[in-house]
Amino acid sequence: MATQKTIPLKVPCSLDTGSVRSVLERLHSQADHQKLAFIPVYLALAWDRIRRYKPDTPEEATRLRHLFLPLSAESGRFVYLVARAIGARRIVEFGTSFGISTIYLAAAVRDNGGGVVIGSEIEPGKIRNARAFLEEAGLADLVDIREGDALDTLRDMDGPVDMVLLDGWKGLYLPILQMIEPSLHPRSVILADDIHVFPKPLVPYVAYVRNPENGFCSVTVPIGGGIEYAVRL
Repeated sequence: MATQKTIPLKVPCSLDTGSVRSVLERLHSQADHQKLAFIPVYLALAWDRIRRYKPDTPEEATRLRHLFLPLSAESGRFVYLVARAIGARRIVEFGTSFGISTIYLAAAVRDNGGGVVIGSEIEPGKIRNARAFLEEAGLADLVDIREGDALDTLRDMDGPVDMVLLDGWKGLYLPILQMIEPSLHPRSVILADDIHVFPKPLVPYVAYVRNPENGFCSVTVPIGGGIEYAVRL
């Protein structure tokens, strides 16, 4: 008598259904309407260069406190698919902002069977909004957003990390990766956004993950502002 094969239940893609889809669509629409709001930020940056002034992280965060600064919808779906493909259960995110990227990550963790997204954000107002949006999307129980400087909040991972998303201050990509490295394991994935948008500040980071002596293999994926896709070997 032939043994009946058990067909595993298919887990749907949360991005295409229910509250996750509706919240993401609304937030991406709001972000798209903020283009004019960037003008004062660009002017402030230009004035900083003229007077050779370098604002610290809290000051920069205050300037950007009303702006979404999200992954594009295409980049968000890519990040979700990578997390699904590797079965990520513990994800670290640098640069939560209003939580759009966090929703993509948390949706993947839920669809993978559960886990946690550990995020970091320095601006309190953004954290309040991100938590509210995650609650609305039904994903709040999967996310731990830590308030403060990521070099402090992400120092203790207390367990292995399957995936990292770097999308905060560009000069901190490399220090944060090096800080989290002890928690990575073979096949951990590190995704770094905006490689094409901020090429100069990210030169040290790209050089580090592309140097085989550091234990990574990496390539730039031409999605959104460019995503550096690195794998821990």
